[in-house]
Amino acid sequence: MKALTFIAITLLSGLVAGTVLGLVNQGVVEPYLSAAIDLENQAATAEGEIINPSEFATYRIWQRSGSIAAGAVLGMSLGALFGIVFAYGRNALPGSTNLQKALALAGIMWLALYLVPALKYPANPPAVGDPETIYLRQGLYIAIIAISGFAALALGIAYKKMPVKSRRFLAPAIYTATVAAAFFALPANPDAVNAPADLVGAFRIASGATMTMFWLVLGTVLGALWDRTKPHEAARIKAL
Repeated sequence: MKALTFIAITLLSGLVAGTVLGLVNQGVVEPYLSAAIDLENQAATAEGEIINPSEFATYRIWQRSGSIAAGAVLGMSLGALFGIVFAYGRNALPGSTNLQKALALAGIMWLALYLVPALKYPANPPAVGDPETIYLRQGLYIAIIAISGFAALALGIAYKKMPVKSRRFLAPAIYTATVAAAFFALPANPDAVNAPADLVGAFRIASGATMTMFWLVLGTVLGALWDRTKPHEAARIKAL
């Protein structure tokens, strides 16, 4: 394994995917965030809270620009995780090229780390949720991500040890049963959704679309770079 090449392409893939996510979110998700925040400010003003428009506008500019940097950091973190899993599981993934294999893994990780958690605890804009329950909600969301992610990882490791004829059906069945048990055991979101249904629905669709794009970009960039650089091949030492 070419260690430096491996580190470079995984971090670069994550950086590209995360930066693209941050930039696209500015046009796709941000309008719904702004609408939700406006509703939140209106409610606060109605309760007598004083909000300075100029200070708030400055804060929102800082927040929007910071979200791009946050996307890049998130991308590199997930890119590192993606690269490690890909390096260890590359031979077992379907596909004739590393690009196809990377896209297959991206689909699996999208399912385990985004779709399944989102089905249990859908994303909500800022106007939804009691500040006093934020730590509980974060804990529940992390819990479903951990259960789904570790279940997928464990089944991936055990896949080759399963009976050849049944493992294609056995692994998904075990994963589905594990996730179903988690859905039943974990409590529902404690907060009522009191924001307009159309705003919440549009925000969830937009967030889902951009996160799907993120995993697609991550898999595409890493797979293409892997095919080009082949970090899994041992570096050859030329004789002097």
